[in-house]
Amino acid sequence: MITETKLLSEHYDNPEFKGIEGYKKLGGYKVLGDALKMDKQKIIDEVKASGLRGRGGAGFPTGVKWGFLPKNDETRYLLCNADEGEPGTFKDRKMMERAPHQLIEGMIISAFAINSPKSYIYIRGEYDSCIEACEKAIEEAYKAGYLGKNILGSGFDHDMDVYRGAGAYICGEETGMISSLEGKKGQPKLKPPFPAVQGYLGKPTIVNNVETLAAVKYIIRDGADAYRKHGTEKSAGTKLFSVSGNVQDPKTVEVPLGMPLMDLIELCGGLKPGRKLKAVIPGGSSAPVLNVEDCAKAKMDYESLAELGSMLGSGAVIIIDDSNCMVDILATIMHFYHHESCGQCTPCREGTGWLNKIVHSIAKGDGRLQDIDLITKVAEHMMGRTICALSDAAALPATSFVSKFRDEFEFFVREGRSKVKGGLNA
Repeated sequence: MITETKLLSEHYDNPEFKGIEGYKKLGGYKVLGDALKMDKQKIIDEVKASGLRGRGGAGFPTGVKWGFLPKNDETRYLLCNADEGEPGTFKDRKMMERAPHQLIEGMIISAFAINSPKSYIYIRGEYDSCIEACEKAIEEAYKAGYLGKNILGSGFDHDMDVYRGAGAYICGEETGMISSLEGKKGQPKLKPPFPAVQGYLGKPTIVNNVETLAAVKYIIRDGADAYRKHGTEKSAGTKLFSVSGNVQDPKTVEVPLGMPLMDLIELCGGLKPGRKLKAVIPGGSSAPVLNVEDCAKAKMDYESLAELGSMLGSGAVIIIDDSNCMVDILATIMHFYHHESCGQCTPCREGTGWLNKIVHSIAKGDGRLQDIDLITKVAEHMMGRTICALSDAAALPATSFVSKFRDEFEFFVREGRSKVKGGLNA
């Protein structure tokens, strides 16, 4: 029987875990007390040894990222990226709603390790329930002495605040988020300098995802070797996946990295009766789509999906069955990226607009056969030519949809309608 491996999510179904008293009853803040007695470098080394990689999408090794901070006494900041704007992603929302103290404890430990006196949780503007939960939890943590001056008598001072975003997908990119936090237009910045050297207010800054920071607590509690017992050699630990689409039980699940994709689908109840698997978007809408043949080979880790030409991304797994039109789905994705482009870079500003127009033209029955190749041509001129990865995030699904499901695009052009029920012009 396929089951979850609940490390971070062990107590998510217990309502008590949300408040500080219930959290403490279940072992909350005990790891913080132990961590504050440790050597700071030892914490960083343990996180590095654990193999923890950023859970927001990029998958960069967390301990290595922390190691980029300058070795001096300059003020540095810790920023929690809780913007979670990638379509199909909702695992951070669940964590903040059900276990805000888990995130806060992980953040304080991380802040202590990098010697940061101040941190922010940058939360997506639409996440009212998460903002309310985190603000209340921070208030409880201050009253209990886990935030503020001389935490638990350790001599370490740390303050934490919540910052509400304004609903911009682009602020999920770390430099765009920093710009927004500084009160500027939420637009990405050229790198270098990288945030670890020059970030928020021009100071060294570490930006980590909600799930990444929460995992730090368990690495320090159990040790790097215990954490590495989950997952694969290069993709260590457990991962929270947001599974949605055409499964019988869409939900957030926690499993070891490296689980076969088909097992993950089965864990969510499988497909609806009478339906066949058609495709899977394995890492949020920016990830190249997998066809049925790919799905049979896919394992949910960074390396396996990269070998198949896709990516793990934020862990948003969108299941697509044979009732869906791929032209219709791509039209929806292209509309999103065109709308969310900040317009700073010409290839992205113009490219997302053209992709949106071309795909929607086909989806309305007004397309030409040469438009199919034009999608690929436009996308190729967008990739790797912009400040941030939003341009690539639009181009990658466009090229993969056309290459993997070209027959549906050609049918739509020739017949002026969808090959399957569900097209915009069906």
